[in-house]
Amino acid sequence: MRTVPGPTDHVVVVGAGLSGLACALHLLGAGRRVTVVERDAGPGGRAGRVELGGYEVDTGPTVLTMPHLADEAFAAVGDSLARHVELVALHPAYRACFADGTSLDVHTDGDAMEAEVRRFAGPAEAAGYQGLRDWLERLYRAQMRRFIDTNFDSPFQLLHPDLARLAALGGFGRLDRRIGRFLTDSRLRRVFSFQALYAGMAPARALAAYAVIAYMDTVAGVWFPKGGMHALPQGMANAASGAGADFRWSSEATGLERSADRVRAVRLASGERIPCDALVLTCELPTAYRLLGRVPRRPVRLRHSPSAVILHAGTDRTWPGLAHHTLSFGAAWERTFDELTRSGQLMSDPSLLITRPTTHDSSLAPPDGHLHYVLAPCPNTAIGPSAAVWRDLGPRYRDSLVAELERRGLEGFSASVHQEQLVTPLDWTAQGHAAGSPFSVSHTFAQTGPFRPRNLVRGVENVVLAGCGTTPGVGVPTVLISGRLAADRITAGTGSPSSRNRQQSAAPIPSAPTGTGAHDPS
Repeated sequence: MRTVPGPTDHVVVVGAGLSGLACALHLLGAGRRVTVVERDAGPGGRAGRVELGGYEVDTGPTVLTMPHLADEAFAAVGDSLARHVELVALHPAYRACFADGTSLDVHTDGDAMEAEVRRFAGPAEAAGYQGLRDWLERLYRAQMRRFIDTNFDSPFQLLHPDLARLAALGGFGRLDRRIGRFLTDSRLRRVFSFQALYAGMAPARALAAYAVIAYMDTVAGVWFPKGGMHALPQGMANAASGAGADFRWSSEATGLERSADRVRAVRLASGERIPCDALVLTCELPTAYRLLGRVPRRPVRLRHSPSAVILHAGTDRTWPGLAHHTLSFGAAWERTFDELTRSGQLMSDPSLLITRPTTHDSSLAPPDGHLHYVLAPCPNTAIGPSAAVWRDLGPRYRDSLVAELERRGLEGFSASVHQEQLVTPLDWTAQGHAAGSPFSVSHTFAQTGPFRPRNLVRGVENVVLAGCGTTPGVGVPTVLISGRLAADRITAGTGSPSSRNRQQSAAPIPSAPTGTGAHDPS
C-alpha cells in the first residue's frame, strides 16, 4: 500500500462529516495531532441537523447499518460507540407497501423473515429467501475485505483468489437476474434489489456484486440512534475532541499553500493559516480538486447518481400503517429506473421512502407532534431538470408528492403539516454537490474499486481524499471505511491496529440485531 512519505505529525482534516470524523479518530489513535476544519457551525456534513419550529430534523441519511464500523473509530481512541450513542435495533427494518395493496415487513432475523415471506408469498418463495440469504452472506464474505475495505493502488490488486470466488458466486452478472434465481415474486425481488439505486444504478444494469448493500439492509441489521442520525457524528466529534482534536467550526478552507509536491498549510476564509504535515480532504470532489488546482484526467467523464427530493414534515398526527422506515412502491419498476437514470424524467409512478423517526424518539418533535421524512428519487441535474428549473418546479412537485401520499393511505397528510422543509436539486447544488446529487459519483463498473477516484492525488504526495466520492463509495458504512482508509494512507496502517483486527476477526459477518443493540458492536 502506498502511503504518505515524510513527516505526518500534524494532520489537517477538511470536513467534519462522517468520513472526516472517522479519519480524525483513527489518526488520533495513531498518535497524530489533528486539526479539523469545518465550514458549518457543528459536525455532520451530509448527516446534519436543522430545527423547524420545535422539530429536530436530520438533513441526511436516515438508515444506519453496520454500526461496528463506527465503533471501530471510537475504539481507536479507547472509547466506544455505546458510550456516546444509544442504538435501537429496528424490527422490522422496513415495511414494504405495494401498489396492489399488499405489504411485507422486512426482518433481518432469518427465521422471522422466512415466516413473513411464507405468509406473504408461500413456501416456495420462503425457501428461495433462505437460499438468497445464504448467497448474500457468502457474497459479503467474498467482497468486504478484498474489494470494499481496502486501499487500491492498481487494478492488478483485483487479481486475487477472492476475485474467482466472487465470480463463482455470480457477482459479475446482473443484479435483477441473480435475485430472480432465488425469488420469482416480483414484489419480493424489489425488496432485495431497490438498493441498487444507492449505487446510482438500475437493478437490470447493476452488477450482482452490489447485492452486498442488500445484505447490509436485510441481513446485518438496521439501527436507529436515539436523538436521530445526527447523534452519530455529534458523538464522534465529542470523542475526537476528548482525545485532543482541535475543531475549527464555521471555518471554510479557501486555499492551500504548496511547496514542491507537498501542501504546507491550509488557508481559511478568515485569513488564518494552519500549517500541516499532511492533509485529508473530505469535501466534494469538485471542491477538493479546486483547492488542489487540478482535476485528474480520466478517459470518460464521471457519472453521478440520481438525486432526490426530500420533504421534511412536522405533523400533528401519524398513520398506523407506517413503520419507522416504509418503502412505498409504485406499480412501475423498470420504467422508474429508466426515468431516473436515462431519460431524466421525474418518476411517473413514484417509489418513495417514508421515515418516521418519532416512532422511536418522541423528543424529536413537540408534544403530540410527529416527524416524517419523505424521499422521492429524481434525476440529477446532468440528465434531468436543471437546478434553476427546480426553483419553480419544487413547490409543484411537493404538492404532487403530498397528493400521492394521500392516495396511498395517508389521508389528511396535507392538513396535518405544521412545519416543513423541501429540499430539491437546487438546494443540493447550492451546497456544492456535483450534478445536484447528494449521492455523489455512481457505482458503474468503471467507477468502482480501483477505477473509482482514488484517495491519493497524483502529484501531491501528502494529500489524501476521503468521503463518498472516493474509495470505497456512497453510504454510511462506506464513508466510515473511507475515513479509516485515508488514515491508513498516513499512518501506514500502524495506527490503532488492535481495534481493527479485533473487529474483523471477531465479527466478519454482523449478526442480526437483538435487543436494543446499544452495546452490540455489530
